[in-house]
Amino acid sequence: MIEENTVQFRRTTFALSVAAFFIFANLHFPQPILPVLASEFHVSDVVVSLIISVPLFVLAIAFFVYGPLSDTIGRKKIMNTAMVFACIISLGLVVVPSFEGLLVLRTLQAIALAGVPTIALAYISEEYAKKAMTVAIGVYISANSFGGMVGRFMSGVVTDVASWRMAFLVMGLISVVSVTLVLILLPKSKQFEPQSFDFKSVISHYKHHLLDKQLQPAFIVGGLHFLIFIGFYSYVAFLLLGEPFSLSTTVIGFIFITYMAGTVSSTLAGKLSKKHSQVFCLKIGIVIMAIGVSFTLISHLFMIVLGLLLLSFGFFFAHSCSSAWVSKYSTVAKASASGLYLTSYYVGGGLGGIYLGWFWMRAGWLGVVLGSMIVLMITTIVTIHMKHLEVNDHVESPTITAN
Repeated sequence: MIEENTVQFRRTTFALSVAAFFIFANLHFPQPILPVLASEFHVSDVVVSLIISVPLFVLAIAFFVYGPLSDTIGRKKIMNTAMVFACIISLGLVVVPSFEGLLVLRTLQAIALAGVPTIALAYISEEYAKKAMTVAIGVYISANSFGGMVGRFMSGVVTDVASWRMAFLVMGLISVVSVTLVLILLPKSKQFEPQSFDFKSVISHYKHHLLDKQLQPAFIVGGLHFLIFIGFYSYVAFLLLGEPFSLSTTVIGFIFITYMAGTVSSTLAGKLSKKHSQVFCLKIGIVIMAIGVSFTLISHLFMIVLGLLLLSFGFFFAHSCSSAWVSKYSTVAKASASGLYLTSYYVGGGLGGIYLGWFWMRAGWLGVVLGSMIVLMITTIVTIHMKHLEVNDHVESPTITAN
């Protein structure tokens, strides 16, 4: 097992962090330039947001395949193959001629990208000692936020200086470097024990996880929080490009540096949860998110940036806790459990642009804030229920039966 503060811990965690960076940078880099792409391809605000939403839905579906597949074949082989294919598609996005073509390639890229996060979390839960695992998950999720921040920042600046196609090219080159590092540095699984692929067994595992009352709240909280996060960042670009702010994509790219707060908070959550309960840390994340969302109602650039900073900090703080909850309490087929968590997570993200888009079209930014606060009220109620489960440490899980 990989112990904390060892050379093996640092090398493996760095490799997994690069993989996480690669995923989130590719998924979210078009977000600051959605208004530019809407103008380029002559589509509406809500339609252009599909470039972000559709890949997230595809990820959610693909996790059902990759989880059990990796439980059978292994972790590293699938991760490597998936990353190489995603990298090739990333380079292909540079020359796409139409919005439809862009959406198709983004969908194919998402299918490949889905092979990484499910397996990475399962890899961590198997290869790391318990104390090291909590820290590693925090660092891994920090890399998620760092990747999303760099991707968004880069696309905003490069689009303003050159063009959106050049931004896509730079993302492709970053992908090549990232994939190369992971192929070289990530060690093979040592604790992995293959399970024979049995469709009935796969279904029973998913059924087991879905019926596990200890895991259900984490699935709900993870999905709803990502719904807010994706929708909020999608429509803040439209808010800041319009009156009274009229910012350039470069400035908006700089504003997305607020994502960096998540890099700090994820690692902090991992360390704090070793001293306090995960639910306690989760509540802290929700409160910080609510404060951040509220701050953006003040029509001043500084307050909006501060609000985004707090939203990012709180979101990744909470996400680190909810994903660690699943890794801690899943008892069998851990990749499948992680896959279900990420399925709910990305379904939520895919719905973010649609859900908050409804509020945006009808009530502007006030509507976006209202829609976000409604969701945070729901996750607060779910978190209170999680506290009762945590006090009991673990509730009786349903028996697994193949049927």
